[in-house]
Amino acid sequence: PVAIENPATMADGIRVGRPGDVPFGIIDELVDEVRTVSEDQLSAALLLCLERAKLVVEPAGASPVAALLGAQRDIVGPVVAVLSGGNVDPVLLQRVLRHGMAAQGRYLAVRLRLTDRPGALATLLGVLSVVDANVLDVSHVRTDPRLGLTEAEVELHLETKGPEHCAEVGRALRDAGYTVID
Repeated sequence: PVAIENPATMADGIRVGRPGDVPFGIIDELVDEVRTVSEDQLSAALLLCLERAKLVVEPAGASPVAALLGAQRDIVGPVVAVLSGGNVDPVLLQRVLRHGMAAQGRYLAVRLRLTDRPGALATLLGVLSVVDANVLDVSHVRTDPRLGLTEAEVELHLETKGPEHCAEVGRALRDAGYTVID
């Protein structure tokens, strides 16, 4: 066994600096392969378990699903992923789900400038509603030295249906005459 100092992972149930001698002996004797997964894969697995199977599992418990998702082409069935543990902090779960959705292209942040006049923000939100983008957060700045006297800057955080929907939102904004600021 190799010792790792302060392993960083959300999967605290399997965050071990060094496996013990007895567990390592069992693994060495009985396990054919060990796979590692990334934090992004853990997030995606948690999101999949929650959305598709309606199961709340802790990150360590979702690691078998993460391993399967990361190696779909290498897996020859039948395969069973054992899910375990519902001991997940609600704040961590919220962060993990947001991260998983962002990794899947289901969040979009856009920043743009508009003319600072009554109804301009409502018009922008109308464009987004036509393409079915769900607005999660709006930051509307009117007093910034970078802005002209008649300008406002808006930053929007949107929930989308995936990368194709993000592209559709971008096209709709461009078609409506908006320029997205990087």
